[in-house]
Amino acid sequence: MDRTRLTGLTLMVAAAVQALWFLTGLQRRSYAAVAIPAAAITLTAAVLLFWIGWTTYELEDDLEGLAFVPEPLDDI
Repeated sequence: MDRTRLTGLTLMVAAAVQALWFLTGLQRRSYAAVAIPAAAITLTAAVLLFWIGWTTYELEDDLEGLAFVPEPLDDI
């Protein structure tokens, strides 16, 4: 697994763990008045982080276009 895919996988795992941890706190109903608006913000951030991780993980390696072949300079 290359570095890009590992980064994407790490972001997805971090987002999932963070969301589960937050939802567990919500189930305990502690500070629900603050937690409900914070839940929307936190879960939105978790979904965005997971989406970025998924996109990064699913990128295909296309490094052939990056090969640079210098052309000889014509003497003018």
